[in-house]
Parts: sequence; structure tokens; C-alpha cells
Amino acid sequence: MRALARGPALVGEMSAEFAGTMILILFGTGVVAQVAAGGLTVPPGGLGDHDSISWAWGFGVTLGVYLAARLSGAHLNPAVTLGLATFKGFPWRKVVPYWCAQFLGAFSAALLVRWNYTEVLARVDPGHTFKTQTVFSTLPGNGNTAFGVHELGAFRDQIIGTAILLILILGITDVLNNPPGANLGPFIIGLVVVAIGMAWGTDAGYAINPARDLGPRLASYATGYNTAWRDQFGNIYWWVPVAGPFVGALIGGLFYKLFVGHFLPGAAPEPPGRAPIPEPPGRTPASEA
Repeated sequence: MRALARGPALVGEMSAEFAGTMILILFGTGVVAQVAAGGLTVPPGGLGDHDSISWAWGFGVTLGVYLAARLSGAHLNPAVTLGLATFKGFPWRKVVPYWCAQFLGAFSAALLVRWNYTEVLARVDPGHTFKTQTVFSTLPGNGNTAFGVHELGAFRDQIIGTAILLILILGITDVLNNPPGANLGPFIIGLVVVAIGMAWGTDAGYAINPARDLGPRLASYATGYNTAWRDQFGNIYWWVPVAGPFVGALIGGLFYKLFVGHFLPGAAPEPPGRAPIPEPPGRTPASEA
């Protein structure tokens, strides 16, 4: 009976991850398409209206998390799911189903953006080249060869950016720390993404999310972008924004655990003679969890 009960619950969680990730990508890829539509993309792969892109990605995260959080916890990112499974006790049996739902949500959203902006993209970039490939997926140096960023530099960038993301997600959501009240957690996490975009956007476009990059990349390839799997130098690139965030998530999670989580009151057994920390209202006591 317990096994039967898990099925529908997991289906609901996957549905929420699909929907939340779809909202994230609708706003994220939509804003980059909007920049292209406004003629702000400088060929090839310029930064365009970088601040508006950063804000829309952050709002997409916030709204996607608010949509999905009650059912699934709103990971919306396979790297986040891996980090939570490794360091926060998220069930490993749910990792691959969550990844599949996140990827499908990102893929579906990118197809919708591609369809909606069909005429604009054809006019701005008739050959569907690297000029508008960044609407859907990331490139080293945002596609600008003058920056001199290649695969290894972009891989490094993705590790660092995702590590920052995981450190802050764990810190913001840890009930033993000082989590935001009044259901402001998703808004604060959205601001984290905005800040990462503004500070870490040049080297590799701050994918920091394997589903965010691989799903739209496949959607663009299926709809006419034959260069989708390579970078502007002709090198195979798709693996960088997939592998980099996974590595960064593990590093970020370990950093938080060693430098912050380990020292929080209640994170370790209380020493003899010290009064236990009272449980916050509404939280399941640790002895019953």
C-alpha cells in the first residue's frame, strides 16, 4: 500500500517541477527573444540589454518557485536537486524523475517561445545562427569571440556560479539558520539569480542549471538551429553548462555544510549541560522527523 501511495505523490511532484521550470524558461528565454526583437542584440552574441535579462530570469525563478513549492519544493534545476539529495536528505529515488520533469518543462517552454517569436527571429537572423542562438542556450563569452573565453573558462565559470547559487539557497532555506519570513524565500532566491546574472554573466551566460540550457538547446536544434551543439569556435560545447553546474552544486553544498551548516545551533548534538534549542512554531520536532 505504501508503494502505491508513493506513485501519485511523485507524479504530482513531477508535475509541479515541470510547470515551475516551464514558467522559469518562459520568462528567461522570452526576455532574451524580446531583446532580439527590439534590435538590441549586437552581432554576434552581444550582451544586449543585460540588466533586463538578469531581472527577468530572476523573476522567472521567483514565480516558478511560488507555483511549484507546495508540491515539490520547487527545485527547478537538476543541480539543485543533486545538491539537496547529497546534503539535505532529499530522496535519491526522486532525483532522476525530478530531472526528467525539469528537462521536459524547459524543453516545452523553449518550443513555445520559439513558436511565438518565429517571425521576429527569422527577420533578425534569417539563417538561425549564433546571433540568436543565445535566445535559447548559452555560449562562451555570450557568443563573442573577442572575449577569448573557451570551454574550460566557461566550465570554470559554471562551477563558480552554481556553487554560489547552492550556498545561498541552502542558507536561505535552512530552518536552523535565519530563513526569510512571510513566504519571502522565493523572492529572495530570485534576487540571488538576478545578482549572479549581473555579476557572473559574461564568461558563459550564467546557465547555472543543466535543464535550463539543455532543454532549450534541444528545442532550438529541432527548429532549425543546426549550430546548437557547438560554440562560435566550432567546438562541442553543450556539455559545459550541463556538467559545470553539477560540479558546482556539490562544491557549493559542501562549502555551506563545512563553513555554516555545521556550526548552526541544532545542527549537531547539544553538549552536556546545555539547554536544547526550542523548536520554531509549526516545525516538526527533530525527534519526530
